[in-house]
Amino acid sequence: MKIRAGYVQLRPKFGKVKENIEKVKALLEPHEIHLVVLPELFTTGYAFLSREELEKYAEPLPGPTVEELCEFARRKNMYIAGGIAERDGDRIYNSSFLLGPNGYMGKYRKIHLFYEEKEIFDPGDLGFPVFETPDFKAGLLICFDWLFPEAARTIALKGAHIILHSANLVLPFCQDAMITRSIENRIFIITANRVGEEKRGDKEYAFTGMSQIVAPGGRLVLRDSPRREGAGFAKINLKEAEDKHITPENHIFEDRRREFYEL
Repeated sequence: MKIRAGYVQLRPKFGKVKENIEKVKALLEPHEIHLVVLPELFTTGYAFLSREELEKYAEPLPGPTVEELCEFARRKNMYIAGGIAERDGDRIYNSSFLLGPNGYMGKYRKIHLFYEEKEIFDPGDLGFPVFETPDFKAGLLICFDWLFPEAARTIALKGAHIILHSANLVLPFCQDAMITRSIENRIFIITANRVGEEKRGDKEYAFTGMSQIVAPGGRLVLRDSPRREGAGFAKINLKEAEDKHITPENHIFEDRRREFYEL
């Protein structure tokens, strides 16, 4: 269960879907890697001015982006998770997908919409699925989901070894909060964030970068810079995520006293 895993930290150009996908492939092409996470909305950029503008760029899942990346993943023998705007009938979701050498595996729709996302996206409705490969089990989160410990806990309770977290982070707290999520659940977490600024109309965002890999127990395996565009990888042993003891006498799931929790 030792794999080479990591992220692409990207500065996408708004609306340049084909160009953004080609940039991702160019950054990954030189590397032999088993698993990679791409940022939230990596094909389109983030600062949509209206629901009508978002509709122009949303696509089905699976759809053209997944089809193109599936071909790339087959050739490179890798798993890829990443975020795009998903159209399903008259609904549009901030979604992420997981695909691998054998094709498309599934999707997650962002449960916790952030700020003005509430004005243009529909809230996610698929819960927190966990996907199984021959080597690992993985769950997907998107950006602001980091704030809600129930999200990571749900994925961990379903047996995932790793959380694949696609993000467009603007608040300063997430990277450190994911260390806590790893401690709470003894799980690997890869956060793929974007960098740069995006200014469109009256919208302006500055993204924090610092994509990272965190190991069970909160060990920071790798953290990128706030501004660099590129890819980062590390070798990780996913077997570590199967040990849920924080001391020989304390099991993080078995020691829960659920009868006293008010949910």
